[in-house]
Amino acid sequence: MDFDHSERAQLVMEQVKRFIDQRVLPNEQTYQDQLVHTDDWQAWQIPPIVEELKAEARSLGLWNLFLPDEEYGAGLDNRDYAPVAELTGRSFLAPEVFNCAAPDTGNAEVLVQYGSDRQKEQWLVPLLDGEIRSGFAMTEPAVASSDATNMKATAVLEGDEVVLNGQKWWTSGAGDPRCRFLIFMGVTEPQADRHQRHSMVVVPMDSPGLRILRMLPVLGHLGEPHGHAEILFDDVRLPADHIIAGPGRGFEIAQGRLGPGRIHHCMRAIGAAERALERLCRRAVDRIAFGKPLMNLGGNRDVIAESRMAIDQARLLTLKAAWELDTSGTFGALVDISAIKVVAPNVLQRVVDAAIQIHGGEGLADAELSYLLGMARALRLADGPDEVHRAMVARLELGKYQ
Repeated sequence: MDFDHSERAQLVMEQVKRFIDQRVLPNEQTYQDQLVHTDDWQAWQIPPIVEELKAEARSLGLWNLFLPDEEYGAGLDNRDYAPVAELTGRSFLAPEVFNCAAPDTGNAEVLVQYGSDRQKEQWLVPLLDGEIRSGFAMTEPAVASSDATNMKATAVLEGDEVVLNGQKWWTSGAGDPRCRFLIFMGVTEPQADRHQRHSMVVVPMDSPGLRILRMLPVLGHLGEPHGHAEILFDDVRLPADHIIAGPGRGFEIAQGRLGPGRIHHCMRAIGAAERALERLCRRAVDRIAFGKPLMNLGGNRDVIAESRMAIDQARLLTLKAAWELDTSGTFGALVDISAIKVVAPNVLQRVVDAAIQIHGGEGLADAELSYLLGMARALRLADGPDEVHRAMVARLELGKYQ
């Protein structure tokens, strides 16, 4: 394994860190001050500071850093992008500032790899220009979506049209006023092999029959101005050329989409864990109780040591997964991709919980720590729950002996 980063990657890391420290972190409060807090998702607005910072980042060339394809992105492979993703994970604002926010990153990868020329021109180009946002509609409320073969939503071909019906939820980003399209996954050929039944379809948000039912809260937070939507697709009719790569290729596309996406999620989680550990340590040093700094009370030094070791272990495992993905492809990296998807969010959850604990009652009211806790808990379900990924690791491990 080779974890060395290219000269290009090291330069990008330095530039990204400088921009986050000098422009992003100081403007997090500006973002919060400008944000419209309301339960009415249709009234959500994008804080002006977002577009201001995006323009600055793009002018510096710090843009679409997640895409290894040099025609569309920065040309960084997964191993080189991983530490950049970690840096952006230190701020809730940073991924969007560099046009590297989910679910746009995964959707862009899908369109780069599988999209038609027309789909790229209509949807990919404005997405990579930061002019629009997107969503990914896969999970369904009526079935156990951790087994994607359970999917009931349909994408049926009728002549030169594809007709979508079904209900999706946890469609992240669909509440964003800039969201212009979703990628929808549904059953096209129910009698085909279980991994060849599904198709992915580009769905414009203004399509007749598409209706957002509500935004779903994560531990009480709606996640404005982006949100996680429950959406009804009621006889949504689109030209058949909205199908990505052709009917029946949905699972193939999903596998290609989720490998890099999990690297991104996990490295951002590690960056978030670093920020939580920093909060924990500052509190441990500065706060006095019973005549001593908190770092000298109870088992707080052990908590800090365990947090440091866990974060570093998670980082090394994620870098290994990125290296495997670059050298062996998605199927060669299956064990490590599933492993990091379990490890990184759990590490983040434990470190944030420790940071909340050392802050006492103040930790429960702290907006940043509560956001990070919600992020960690959601990530343990997003892109497959812990149990599914543990089962994958166990299956492949046992396969060595059967």
